[in-house]
Formats: sequence, structure tokens, C-alpha cells
Amino acid sequence: MLNMTLYKREMKGSLKLLILFAAIISMYVTIIIRMYDPEMMATLDSFYEIMPELMASVGMSTGATSLIGFMISYLYGFILLIFPMVFCILRGNGLIAQYVDKGSMVTLLAAPIKRSTIAITQVSVLISGTLLLMIYATGLEVTIAQTCFPGELAISELLTLNAALACLHLFIGGICFFSSCIFSDTKYSIAFGAGVPGLMYVLQMLANAGEKADVMKHFTFFTLFDANGIVAGESGAVIGSLTLLIGAIALYAIGIIVFCKKDLHI
Repeated sequence: MLNMTLYKREMKGSLKLLILFAAIISMYVTIIIRMYDPEMMATLDSFYEIMPELMASVGMSTGATSLIGFMISYLYGFILLIFPMVFCILRGNGLIAQYVDKGSMVTLLAAPIKRSTIAITQVSVLISGTLLLMIYATGLEVTIAQTCFPGELAISELLTLNAALACLHLFIGGICFFSSCIFSDTKYSIAFGAGVPGLMYVLQMLANAGEKADVMKHFTFFTLFDANGIVAGESGAVIGSLTLLIGAIALYAIGIIVFCKKDLHI
């Protein structure tokens, strides 16, 4: 069902973005993991005491007693949510809507390739890029942690945590791809594809900031990614991640159907 020529071309088009976001993730992951020591943790905790609502809004908390807990507090509330999300937004828009908007889709459809093949290939490109970022981040975290703090990282917990994180970003990618299939104009595709995840993250920040806004957690899919719950093996957290994965599959499937039935006016 894949067209390998198109897949290779699109993956080559993803390369610059992948390198850019891998570099950003490398910088933050390296710096933050190396900060894991009692003296630095006390300094970070003091920052939390000064501006608790701001720190809490981006998922940062105090009192981490393990390396994985420290990483959850300072990596999984902002860094590893935002940057892969931006990758999904940028790449998702470029796979369908940008082709239609620029009139390039006629070139693809002129070739003896079914619409379904084109759509499935483009989905595979987005999923591949997302998973590559997750695999890279995981490998980097393990390497830095084992180098700086040998034996202190629970690798099995990290793998489970990043599998759940991958489900979240696949779901976000599904929103972006679905948006790209619905809208033929890139400005609308980006507005919806970026607007929905962006709004959901803002609601999550409000929910994290204090009890008064706690109700907001019921209106954002980011709540389904419970990093601490995943590490603790809580069934609710596992169900949340599986819900995101099922939602991602549904969004990709619906996007493909919409693209196959859509009148592209070309």
C-alpha cells in the first residue's frame, strides 16, 4: 500500500526538521539530566517556591526522589511535549494541504498511484518522523543518564513512559493529518492543526496551575498522558495512553477516507 518513491522523497523532506528538533531535544535533555544532584535540585525547588503557579503550569514539581521522577518533573511537562508537537504540526500540514494549496497534488495524482496509496504513504511519513524523534529522545536519555549517573535510571520505566508519550504525539499527528486532509488551504489547515493541540496545551497549563482551574483537565486530551501514573503502573494511566493510540488510528483512518473522497478541484 506504500509508494516507496514518494515515501523516500517525503522522508528526505522531513530530514531538516528532524535534525532541528533532535538538536533542540539533545540540548535540553543533556542539560536537565546533568542537573540531577542534591544541590541543583534544591535550587530548582527554590525557584518553584518563588513562582509555584508558573512552574506547575508547565508540569514542573518538587520533591523528586529518583532520576526518572526528576526527568518527569523537568522534561515531560514541557520540553518533550512541545517540540515533538511542533514537528507534527509543521510536517502534518506539508503532507496533504500544502500540495493541494500549491497545485502540486495534480502531479502526484497524474502518476498511476491510487489516492489511498498517496494518503497511506503520507501517514507513514508522519508516523515515521514522530517515532524517530521518540526513539532518538529515548536513546539520548538512556545514554546521558547512564554516563552521568550509572545505574540510577529505571530503563524499563523510561521505555514504558516514552511509549505512552509516543501515543500522545501520534494522536497529535492524527489531528494535524486530519486537518490537512479536510482543508485545501494551508492557512486553515495550520489554524486547525496547530490551534487544537495549542488550545489543549493551554488548558492543561491552566489545570496544572491551581485548584481553581483544575476543572480544565476534563477538556484537554493532554490529561490522558499521565507520566507519573505510567511509571507507577496505574491502570488509569495505561488506559489513557491506549485511548490516545486508538484515537490516533481513528484520526489517520478518517483522514485517509476524507482525502480519497474529497473533490480537490484540480
